[in-house]
Amino acid sequence: MAISYIKNREKKIQKYRFLTQSFFALLCMWIGIEFYFYVDYLQSAGMTGLSSKPEGVEGFLPISALMSVYYFLQTGELHGAHPAGFFILLGILAMSFFVGKSFCSWLCPIGFISELIGDFGEKVMKKVFGRVPKIPLAVDYILRTLKYLLLFFFVYVIFFQMTQIALKSFLDSPYNLLADVKMFYFFAELTKTSIIVIAVLFGLSIFIRNFWCRYLCPYGALLGIISFFSPNRIKRDASACIDCKLCTKACPSRINVHKVNSVVSDECSSCMSCIDACPVKDTLQFRSTITKRKFSKFYAAGSLVMIYFIIIGLAMISGNWKSKTPDERLFLHMKNINSLSHPRSTADVDHLNKKAAETFRK
Repeated sequence: MAISYIKNREKKIQKYRFLTQSFFALLCMWIGIEFYFYVDYLQSAGMTGLSSKPEGVEGFLPISALMSVYYFLQTGELHGAHPAGFFILLGILAMSFFVGKSFCSWLCPIGFISELIGDFGEKVMKKVFGRVPKIPLAVDYILRTLKYLLLFFFVYVIFFQMTQIALKSFLDSPYNLLADVKMFYFFAELTKTSIIVIAVLFGLSIFIRNFWCRYLCPYGALLGIISFFSPNRIKRDASACIDCKLCTKACPSRINVHKVNSVVSDECSSCMSCIDACPVKDTLQFRSTITKRKFSKFYAAGSLVMIYFIIIGLAMISGNWKSKTPDERLFLHMKNINSLSHPRSTADVDHLNKKAAETFRK
């Protein structure tokens, strides 16, 4: 929808959404380029590359960020390993609470790529089949549970299995300190298995729109749950509705917007495609469930982006954005990075720290 909508002058909010997604995707690419040089700096023990890490890369460490949030709730302390990831997660949660699950359709680079693939897939299928076939609803419901199973697994392990000591041990572990570098190596040195998995996901996303986002993304599952508590929702004025069903046809999440008075769904990403598609002015609008006040889609869009960047800005101003881990410690752990694996217990963490200490003595 991103490409098709931007061509329509009347659907201005989709233009802004496309531009916002594009800007954020380019920002992520720039962060990736800077991080490449930072990894070179770590590999050379400070001899080459950029000495300052682009902290935005920590946005791609959601599990570590979730652990940092839980650690903060337990101790009241912000862990110094990946503080930027902590605030990025808070920003995402805040904007998705204000306008339900909006991160997925406004800022998420994976969601943006998924949309572009979906646009391409719809064009291909229209040429091949003359229409866009959809997966049966029964199968769709079953597959949608997968992302919640993944989310509940992470929540169970972090919130119910890890003690405060185990949590701190993991956050202090060499593996977590270099988790962003490990992630970089994963994509820079893709294995045959990784390439196959990515290719399969790409192929499925062509034929099933937003396959990853809809069925496998635990991040989206978390934001979908939070969206139920959002005080602002898309409301339908039944008296003004002409039952043209254009809103439902435009919805990428297959929500029957034309049948409801209020859009309450964990799949709604607040992309506002339904509002743009409605031919009757003000039939679909955002409204506060608390004050009952109506507000425009442009106000909602501007607010959700502003909330995210305000939280990031506050983290920077307060001095809580950059990692507190000394470069010397990272240089030390980089020597053993190929042998670092995800610790499964405090004993594993102790072993990794002991190995790092031995390397330092040598």
